[in-house]
Amino acid sequence: MSVIPTSHGERAVLRLLDRKQGLLGLWEVGFNRDDEKKMEDHLRRPDGIILVTGPTGSGKTTTLYAALNRIHTEEKNIITVEDPIEYQLKGVGQVQVNPKIRLTFASGLRSILRQDPDVIMIGEIRDLETAEIAMQASLTGHLVLSTLHTNDAPSALVRLIDMGIEPFLVASSLTLVLAQRLVRTICAQCKVSYTPSEIEHSYFAEPPPVLYRGQGCDKCKGKGYLGRLGIFELLEISNQIRPMITERMDSQRIKSQAVSQGMKTLRQDGFEKVIQGTTTLEEVLRVTQKDYADISI
Repeated sequence: MSVIPTSHGERAVLRLLDRKQGLLGLWEVGFNRDDEKKMEDHLRRPDGIILVTGPTGSGKTTTLYAALNRIHTEEKNIITVEDPIEYQLKGVGQVQVNPKIRLTFASGLRSILRQDPDVIMIGEIRDLETAEIAMQASLTGHLVLSTLHTNDAPSALVRLIDMGIEPFLVASSLTLVLAQRLVRTICAQCKVSYTPSEIEHSYFAEPPPVLYRGQGCDKCKGKGYLGRLGIFELLEISNQIRPMITERMDSQRIKSQAVSQGMKTLRQDGFEKVIQGTTTLEEVLRVTQKDYADISI
């Protein structure tokens, strides 16, 4: 719960966690089959860093929990340091950050490394010290998962360097950067098809014959939407991208290279979900920015 004073009283916001629902799988959070396989391949690695990026409230933690849930076994020693601990994971050591006793992400991470973990999940990389320890941990045989606040996947590489991490460390330790947003899903109860307008056609390389939207019903309280899912941008750190990192190239050039290697941007993944009838074009345009060079599908 967050409460702040305003000029006409107080403003309160509640963040609700549905613990009864249980942990979601990668498919349930919105991954298509290809992206799910890529994610699983990187989760099977014994080392390296997987970063999930996006603004506050974009579902980053839920994705990390889904990833941990996928690889968790009795044989694997998994430890997390979080602020706060949102869901309890059976068989996983979860550490709550507490600045009052000087238990920060950095100090907690140092202690975790003495516990001989196989997988480490850091709630968020907030400073240079935490980033450096995470990088070193990944280079000494640990799989590290964490989050970072950037607008897209390539920007995470530049952000780490701007924080003070040496480019060669970023290039050698990072294996996958995943950017994501949440979009509302069309209510299945009142979902209808319609013929898209000329403007809506212009967003697609091959105009779809029909699109979908919700009319509004009792189940969705007249909104036309019910539930949310993720749209994703998976940037694999390939042999072509690593030298671009060490040479400190800007995020747009890295993004262009990644797209040429098959990376789908956030907007492209969103457009695919629009064509599938999962969400609306309006929702995707609301949460994504125009792609560099106006990349479309």
